[in-house]
Amino acid sequence: MNPEALSELISRIAHELVVAGKAGQLTEDLIPPVAKFAVMRPKDRAHGDWASNAAMQLAKKAGMKPRDFAELFAAELTAADGISKVEVAGPGFINITLDSASAAAVVDQILEAPKVDSTVGEAVSSFGRNTHLGGETLNLEFVSANPTGPIHIGGTRWAATGDAMARVLEANGAKVVREYYFNDHGEQINRFAKSLVAAWAHDNDLGDKGYQTETPFDGYKGAYIDEIARRVEAEAKADGVDLTALDHEDQGLNADGEPIGESDSALREEFRKRAVPMMFDEIRKSMKDFRVHFDVWFHENSLYQDGEVDKAIAVLRDRGDIYEKDGATWFASTNHGDDKDRVIIKSNGEFAYFAADIAYYWNKRHRPENPADVAIYMLGADHHGYIGRMMAMCEAFGDKPGENMQILIGQLVNVMKDGKAVRMSKRAGNVVTIDDLVEAIGVDASRYSLARTDYNSPVDIDLNLLASHSNDNPVYYVQYAHARSCNVDRNAEAAGVTFEGSDLGLLDTEADGEVLAALAQWPAVIREAGDKRAPHRIARYLEDLAAAYHKWYNVERVVPMELTDLESRGDEATREALRIAKAPEPARAAARLKLNDAVRDVIASGLDLLGVTAPEKM
Repeated sequence: MNPEALSELISRIAHELVVAGKAGQLTEDLIPPVAKFAVMRPKDRAHGDWASNAAMQLAKKAGMKPRDFAELFAAELTAADGISKVEVAGPGFINITLDSASAAAVVDQILEAPKVDSTVGEAVSSFGRNTHLGGETLNLEFVSANPTGPIHIGGTRWAATGDAMARVLEANGAKVVREYYFNDHGEQINRFAKSLVAAWAHDNDLGDKGYQTETPFDGYKGAYIDEIARRVEAEAKADGVDLTALDHEDQGLNADGEPIGESDSALREEFRKRAVPMMFDEIRKSMKDFRVHFDVWFHENSLYQDGEVDKAIAVLRDRGDIYEKDGATWFASTNHGDDKDRVIIKSNGEFAYFAADIAYYWNKRHRPENPADVAIYMLGADHHGYIGRMMAMCEAFGDKPGENMQILIGQLVNVMKDGKAVRMSKRAGNVVTIDDLVEAIGVDASRYSLARTDYNSPVDIDLNLLASHSNDNPVYYVQYAHARSCNVDRNAEAAGVTFEGSDLGLLDTEADGEVLAALAQWPAVIREAGDKRAPHRIARYLEDLAAAYHKWYNVERVVPMELTDLESRGDEATREALRIAKAPEPARAAARLKLNDAVRDVIASGLDLLGVTAPEKM
């Protein structure tokens, strides 16, 4: 019996007590949903296998003392199959002890669960996966880095966390559309193109011919700029285009004596139209190599080309939230909780950046294919001030902020090596990129380390630790548990130990109980990780399961081993404990093999949700 089954049983008992007239003033409509009846693992094993505070939750509504109400629950629970003991403790906690066979039933549930496809290895167990988010289409937009350079470490965190979140949401039955938004319209693209022109001019010694050869004051630096500038030059040459023959105009220096860069010329446009697709391709490749798949690659520029911006503004105008002032067009966002109204069309006729955000949300919700019931935005720490206007816009369209639109803000990533912060990249200057991280520690360690911490908190990535084969390295610790379980399988096969004749009721040691309890919590962890948009809970659960398994592995044997002479000389109780641990009878050995394989299956399934491989050998 797992925690979910206990929650259902407790809920059913609550309803039965009301019907029987034993629940005081409590009525059935006051009883919360089953999911609200939390069943927890007691910190002290002497308090049983599971604990519930259901009586304390309902006592006030019933007009009864919590302990008295708890005694009513205890009487009903004691009579239930699979429960060996129930005690009321403290102010009204209900402590429940399962019989060993009931506790171990989760093993067969795991082993008999159908397999589902994995994107990182062999098919994995579907145990714990559910459909409670079924019927909803969730648009999950993440990474969405500007196509002006390689993906930096912040975007890499969103790649790992966002993809893990998509997998977790799908494991809860949701239809997830993974989306990447290319900011290919606006000033950052102009700055990118100016930087490339300067790099090309510098590489070809064109300074004395009227070209700016220094990076513009607001431009991009790094070896990747030089690389792309050379690729653009080579591509243009192959197409018969002489870059030096194109119209160009250097804008000179600003008031601080810094270079402004190339104007809006034919030369800058040539670099823009060739370089931006090159960056797109590089970003796509980085995502693929990082095991991140996107269903939609959305281009900001298409919102303008297809008239989506005008359409969205027209909808808001019809709803009374657009007005004109000082020659500009404004969105009356204060009508919907924002701290000030927002300009969406400037007095010079140019669209403000927020205009595209308005159109993009409207597009997500109303596009012909896979319109979003929920649009989830995963944004960087520097976007915190953006939440108010976004939620105001959501409400202005008649949607529910926090429901139809959900905004998640990720915090900063610090990369450390030898106790010092790593700032420099081989290609991108003063930032660490996705390729730098993968080169240092690999895809598995990169994804796991970035996804295991709540995105609401800053995270330090210790390259030395994550490259080590030690129990302090969390990804190694979890993967090693899986590899160990596979090694147990190989040893069992060689010794002729199989599932045949297994008696799960013999999984009755303390170490067995800790592993069984951890396995039983897996379905609730998946559900909670999805509901709370918290994929890091998967990683933390895996570490707890791995800890219980490693401890079990060190004290319990699957393949029997004879006791030594010294071990055989102890008192009867000691000899029996050693026999159970080291020389299990066939039925117990077979049951332990099943338990081992259940752990193997859950770890592989959990790692799959994080996009991390489950090695069979290490």
